[in-house]
Amino acid sequence: MLKQVDAGVLNVTYGEHGDSAAPVVFLLHGFPYDIHAYEEVVPVLTAAGCRVIVPYLRGYGPTRFLSAATQRSGQQAVLAHDLLALMDALAIPQALLAGYDWGGRAACIVAALWPQRVRGLVSVGGYNIQDIAGNARPQSPENELRYWYQYYFHGERGRAGLAQNRYEFCKLLWRLWSPNWQFDEETYRRSASAFDNPDFVEVVIQSYRHRYGLAPGDPAVEPTELLLAAQPTIGVPAIALDGGGDGVSLSGGSEQHARFFSGPYQRRVIPLVGHNLPQEAPADFAAAILALI
Repeated sequence: MLKQVDAGVLNVTYGEHGDSAAPVVFLLHGFPYDIHAYEEVVPVLTAAGCRVIVPYLRGYGPTRFLSAATQRSGQQAVLAHDLLALMDALAIPQALLAGYDWGGRAACIVAALWPQRVRGLVSVGGYNIQDIAGNARPQSPENELRYWYQYYFHGERGRAGLAQNRYEFCKLLWRLWSPNWQFDEETYRRSASAFDNPDFVEVVIQSYRHRYGLAPGDPAVEPTELLLAAQPTIGVPAIALDGGGDGVSLSGGSEQHARFFSGPYQRRVIPLVGHNLPQEAPADFAAAILALI
């Protein structure tokens, strides 16, 4: 069931499932995906006695900015503040946070900086907090190749290309990032409708420029970005998931991330699965969550 609530600078559209008095789980999608990534995860969690909240992130689906004056930023700090604002708007003091890509980043930041709000963390790719200063350092040619789309977005040709070809462009990313997942056209179309949000292009472009220091951030969250520059550790109970067939994550995924987790931590690798792990391996994703409930 889709609902809407004003939360921070957004009117957020979100799915809510399960008993309102049950332990809360937030499921957070990434780029370029939407809440349909969790279609098969939700019933497993609700059957186990969870209340599940699945929001459209800023720039996706029916979620809208409340003011035309708000910067259309997609930087990491605003995603975390959006999540906190949604928790506050729904009067949820603490929840288990689970996500991947942009959503995993929001979950990791809230877990690191506001651990009292987080019961546990499931993060695809492990520690997803960006090291913006470190992004200036070249990586291996193989890893640089994986990030071709980010460099494309750094120029105005990339902005125009995403605006003009968003359906085809994002479908290409799905194929490249999940080479072993044989999704059909209808599966993609359901999620691709979320990219028709009027702010999608601006939010995406700002995100991929800011993370390389190529675009200014939202001044309202600059104090948070300064805290994130120190690469804070995560102390809440956490499980990192890696898809063994992920076509975009750095080689090895979260293999070297244990140093960023100061609390109970484990890593699980799901063979052959690509970047959209909850939709490709919903049972494994749900099992990780239930292990922390």
